Amino acid sequence: MSRRFTPKVVTANRLREGDVVYLTADDRWSLLHSEAELIEDEAHAQLRLLHAASEKLLVVGPYLADARAGAHGPEPIHFREAFRTRGPSNYNHGKQADLAS
Repeated sequence: MSRRFTPKVVTANRLREGDVVYLTADDRWSLLHSEAELIEDEAHAQLRLLHAASEKLLVVGPYLADARAGAHGPEPIHFREAFRTRGPSNYNHGKQADLAS
């Protein structure tokens, strides 16, 4: 018996800056997890991952991450993904600095 598909988002790292980014439904790469396309169909998830993998000049290391619907868009399920949404942890820069302003 196959396992039930868990909703996903496509995530990667921006090639130039290294920022964590998320693929939106309109094919943009967003810094915000809440703007990611929440994919609830396994076949569609694989197509979106193929699309992300084809954007080699923009992102590196795309993969599917488990997520769930939240009040303001997709929310990460696992600690690793929640941690990645907060940006670099070594000092206040990137997303941390942007969100503080």
